[in-house]
Amino acid sequence: MALPPSEEVAPAALQFPQGFLWGVSTSAHQVEGGTRNQWSWWEERGNIRSGEACGLACDWWNRAEQDFDLAAQLGLNALRLSVEWSRIEPRPGEWDGGALERYRGMLSALRQRNLLPIVCLHHFTHPLWFEDAGAFTARGAPEVFERFVRRVLAELGDLCQMWVTFNEPNVYSGLGYVMGEFPPGRTGDLRGAILALSGMGAAHARAYRAIHELQPEAQVGFAHNYLVLEPARRLLPLDGWVAALQRKLFDDAFLQLLARGRLPFPFHLADGSFPDPVQGACDFVGLNVYSRMRVAFDLRFPGQLFGRVFVPHDVPQGDHGVQAPYGEAYPEAIVEAVEAAVPLGKPIYILENGVPDAQDRIRPWLLVNAIRQVHKLIAAGRDVRGYFHWTLTDNFEWTHGWRLRFGLFALDPETQRRHPRPSAALYSQIARGNSLPAEFIRQYSSPPG
Repeated sequence: MALPPSEEVAPAALQFPQGFLWGVSTSAHQVEGGTRNQWSWWEERGNIRSGEACGLACDWWNRAEQDFDLAAQLGLNALRLSVEWSRIEPRPGEWDGGALERYRGMLSALRQRNLLPIVCLHHFTHPLWFEDAGAFTARGAPEVFERFVRRVLAELGDLCQMWVTFNEPNVYSGLGYVMGEFPPGRTGDLRGAILALSGMGAAHARAYRAIHELQPEAQVGFAHNYLVLEPARRLLPLDGWVAALQRKLFDDAFLQLLARGRLPFPFHLADGSFPDPVQGACDFVGLNVYSRMRVAFDLRFPGQLFGRVFVPHDVPQGDHGVQAPYGEAYPEAIVEAVEAAVPLGKPIYILENGVPDAQDRIRPWLLVNAIRQVHKLIAAGRDVRGYFHWTLTDNFEWTHGWRLRFGLFALDPETQRRHPRPSAALYSQIARGNSLPAEFIRQYSSPPG
């Protein structure tokens, strides 16, 4: 029974453990501009739905340090970025010393600003020559990726001790081989998706061992996208069945590969039998958590395991994508994601969480309530050690171009001017205090109407 208003207990501030990481995440292709990878090829062939071009993106290749200043001014203590493979190894076995030196400059600048650098080695992009050879569906891919990783460690290892091998292998494989939204643009190629997923698992394992050989004290993990997939009609068994099947492939497969050494049944039957042992090859688990979607059984979608995925109209949402809703803004998704990763027995970092929201109408609510869920998990004994918001400034959002704006800072790509959204100050207060203030909990207890 609810208490009368005069007797309601006011929420208390939620304090976080000492050393908790407050950061933002970025990716090279989306912020650097001027890259020459398989995504550049994809863009040149008219596959950006908004019709826009990446161009200079956020011009990080020339001015990343200015955004590092913004992160430091917010009071953050960590920043996740990625290195662009196509810059570092433009042709097989040929290394660009200038590109490596630029990345040394970025990492040094982060450390000078007391921002812990976390480096992702593959954030969806790679050289076109690697794509032409079959990318991660090719048998030799893990060895080629290991060669790249060893060179990066040799050049940058003194400036970074936390490494993310891959960003969202499930998204890369699902959108590239099943949905046709990422390069190579295949649709309904479930076997190709499974080969890519297991190939990235093998490459991750080789990279994990190589990094520890070169840097024994390193912390090596991966970033896994977790999407809450629920049956559209709970009383219809077929909706529940297909939602469970999609969860098994999208949400569970890569986690199970690391936990048990193979993909779950029946997907392991088509995984290519890569020989590299994968089980237990991680020191932490990174989770990228955004949305909840509904799944309805539909025979028109065989490439999606006969499940139509959609977003109801009457749920909290950010801005609409070019052709469809982006997803339900669902803070509780973090709890489901963390619980799915707990069996690996490793520390957990929320490496991405955010919402596309140019007007900042729903981002403050999501930010506060997502962080509240993180505190709930820590209080329950879950080893969650950091929260990273996606992202610092608006960036080029893959097939959506500039249409979806995720930044704490608004960016005009024409002038390269940055302007803080209200949520930037809100996040700054949380990070500086290492706590979620009680007034924020009260103010953002419900999503905006």
